[in-house]
Amino acid sequence: MESWERSRRRWQHAFFASWLVLTSAGPLMEVGQVLPVALVAGLAAWYAVWFVLRTPPAGEVPLPYVLGGGLLWLGLFAIDSAFLVVCLSVLVPYCLDAVRVGLVAVLSCAGGWLWHSYHEGGSITWTEIAITALIAISAATAVGYFYSVARQSAERKELIDQLQAAQEARAAAERQAGVAAERQRLARDIHDSLTQGFASVVMLLEAAQERLPDDRHLTQALRAARENVAESRRVVRALRPGELDDGGLPEALRRLSGRLSDETGVHAHTVITGALRPLDAHLQAELLRVAQEAIANARRHAHAEQVTLTLSYMEDLVVLDVHDDGDGFDPGRAAAGHGLLIMRERMEQLGGTLLVESTSGEGTTVVASLPAVAR
Repeated sequence: MESWERSRRRWQHAFFASWLVLTSAGPLMEVGQVLPVALVAGLAAWYAVWFVLRTPPAGEVPLPYVLGGGLLWLGLFAIDSAFLVVCLSVLVPYCLDAVRVGLVAVLSCAGGWLWHSYHEGGSITWTEIAITALIAISAATAVGYFYSVARQSAERKELIDQLQAAQEARAAAERQAGVAAERQRLARDIHDSLTQGFASVVMLLEAAQERLPDDRHLTQALRAARENVAESRRVVRALRPGELDDGGLPEALRRLSGRLSDETGVHAHTVITGALRPLDAHLQAELLRVAQEAIANARRHAHAEQVTLTLSYMEDLVVLDVHDDGDGFDPGRAAAGHGLLIMRERMEQLGGTLLVESTSGEGTTVVASLPAVAR
């Protein structure tokens, strides 16, 4: 489309130059004065300033250009009425982009030309009327043609922009799907190889510990194997949260709040607002991790009596709000050594935000928002 626009600009410049020469060459030779030459040159320079050097957007003609060009044309018309048709040069951009303005300009010039012929000769012949009409029809046809070409160009450009946007959205969705599939593959591979291998080592070490005397190295090996089993399982959960397999994010949040109530006695519940819609699995996983982190902090530090998880589906956002009525803290002092800093960075990488509002003695609110990308 850029090449088409450049070609269109070149045709516009050629149209202006040729029409200016055609409409001013005859009167300039007849008048034979220096001032009309200077005014015609000034009109050409004025057009070059606004449409060659500045290059305004397609279809836009600056008002200062019209005023300046109109004044130069009026100066020419005051010298000799034969310069009437030069006004079309001033209105060339309008003629190409606004068909009604172009037709009005053509009709005005045709009428002005007939008036000029009548004023000079005292009468108008049918031949002059016919020639003027043919010229006006030709000019109007040219105006309509260029306008249709410009309109089709704009429509094609809009369609191409929409196609590019759709292709970019599809490519982004495919990338996200590929990332999710790769994460699931890694989770399966780690679970089937490393986790199972470490579990087997733990079982063998436990069996050896029952039959052999108490040995410090054996105890350390068993502890290291158990830690690696736990770590590999944590990695698997991070890559593919199992809580999302059944019911998606809303059900995972309900189960999370239900476990908190069952295990601690805290009154915890989940609220879902807005129209439910499927979300990208990676976005769901990140929001679930934010909820898990906020719940873990509430359990360890807040001494809360009530925790509320609110998941809101908006037009272009999905927002997770985790509020507790616990002790609260100073976010500025706690952020440096807190998992919330990591969560904030991960939200920002996905184009979202993470806000923490807390005051000592007044509870804590964690708000995570992400663009609602459909699955």
